[in-house]
Amino acid sequence: MTTTTGSRRRSGEPSSRLAHALMAAGVLYFVLPLVWIVIAATKSQPDLLSSPALWFGREFSLIDNVRRLFREDGGVYGRWLANTALYSGVSAAGATLLAALAGYGLARFSFWGKRFFETALLGMIMVPATALVLPTYLILSKTGIVNTVWAVVLPSLLSPFGTYLVRVHVTESVPVELIDAARVDRAGELRIFLQIVVPLMRPAIVTVFLVTLVATWNNYFLPLVVLSDADLYPLTVGLTTWFNTAQQEAGTRQLFDLVITGSLLAVVPLVAAFVLLQRFWRSGAGSGALK
Repeated sequence: MTTTTGSRRRSGEPSSRLAHALMAAGVLYFVLPLVWIVIAATKSQPDLLSSPALWFGREFSLIDNVRRLFREDGGVYGRWLANTALYSGVSAAGATLLAALAGYGLARFSFWGKRFFETALLGMIMVPATALVLPTYLILSKTGIVNTVWAVVLPSLLSPFGTYLVRVHVTESVPVELIDAARVDRAGELRIFLQIVVPLMRPAIVTVFLVTLVATWNNYFLPLVVLSDADLYPLTVGLTTWFNTAQQEAGTRQLFDLVITGSLLAVVPLVAAFVLLQRFWRSGAGSGALK
């Protein structure tokens, strides 16, 4: 018996080492760009163009880069950062609310055409978001809201993936008996949703919020198409504009180091959001059953 167990362990060791090696390679693949951008943000533009990519330059210029970043072009980076926070925050909150309501309705209510809506939802998930940008622009232009905040926010409020995720989570984690018991106690549908269902599907809600937040924060093509005023640009479009300007001027204007520093600062809010909200994935699974 002992010999059999030992032979099984020895036979499983190569596959285990291979799995760990693949995991280490994956971690390195994702961490290496972050390490590069942190190191590059500490360099001046001459050091950025002349020093090794994964090593520091002759001077530590991070603080000076940050100061210049918020002074360049009249402090437009701060406006881009505020625009991105506005677009992402409103879109994530609105998309999460709509996905929670729609997902719960599909999971726990029966109505005419439900099968059609569920099939259409799966179809919408398969359509790439970039394929919808130009039709969205034509619709927005007809309504006269192109080059406004709503041109970015309104298309981001719809999240087919978030709706499907909430539907699956409610189906698996919200017992029908719990809802029926609340109805027997004469609780209204809104009270059932807010006090019983929402706490139970908190992990799904947080997931939808973070996915939408990251997608809107990193969205480039939609703002590029629907916005023409530089004061309304998000960080993705604004930093790309600086980068293209630096390329056209052959690096004579010091913008490459500002683009790198601005990209690093743009990552910080997303990291903070994940750190602050990750606890809800662990604590939200069964808290609603106690209320």
